[in-house]
Amino acid sequence: MTGQAPIAVALDAPDLETAARWAGLVTPFVSTVKVGLELYLRYGPAAVASIRGASGVQVFLDLKLHDIPATVSGAVRAVARLRPALLTVHAAAGAAAIRAAADAAPDTKVVGVTVLTSLGDSDLDRIGMTGPASDAARRLAALAVGAGARGLVCSPQEVAAVRAEVGEDILLITPGVRPTGTEAHDQARVATPEEALRAGADLLVIGRPITAAADPGAAAAGIAASLRRAELLRP
Repeated sequence: MTGQAPIAVALDAPDLETAARWAGLVTPFVSTVKVGLELYLRYGPAAVASIRGASGVQVFLDLKLHDIPATVSGAVRAVARLRPALLTVHAAAGAAAIRAAADAAPDTKVVGVTVLTSLGDSDLDRIGMTGPASDAARRLAALAVGAGARGLVCSPQEVAAVRAEVGEDILLITPGVRPTGTEAHDQARVATPEEALRAGADLLVIGRPITAAADPGAAAAGIAASLRRAELLRP
């Protein structure tokens, strides 16, 4: 890995101007910015255009689509014109929905969401999903990849098991990444950036530890520097 750190900064901002400002501050240091459901529902396609700006930064459109295959296909066609590099679909929507998404946007990497990082084993029991979380993530990962997903979202704690399940060619994205000394907030299964990369993650989703900092650009640069010091990034 060279250049910018393999980090997707989650731009969960209260308004589009703030999100665009954060994007401008962090893009010299990270490879990707993430537009989530709240920002997209509030501002629509303009959110992606404003965030991308003139930098051409890779945009991760994290909508976590979960519906019947025909609806997923139509939704994916609607956003494909925005040219997101990555687009999420819940693997629990089923193989047909994943396949419909992949067919609808061949130039976008469809990413299957396995088990949300806010859920623990007891949560899976309550919603009727057979656990533990690591087994559920592995099963959903295999289903999604078999249906055409080229990336997966899983917690850092499942990365190694998922990698063993799907091989080296699938992009593994890990939310629930928290630098040492920061709060877990609503995440149940977390790890540090160093731990996540060592486990086999390709892209780390980091939000509040960067965007809530007094200087988001400096925070992003600091995490990238810590990864270089750990020899997880080449200069």
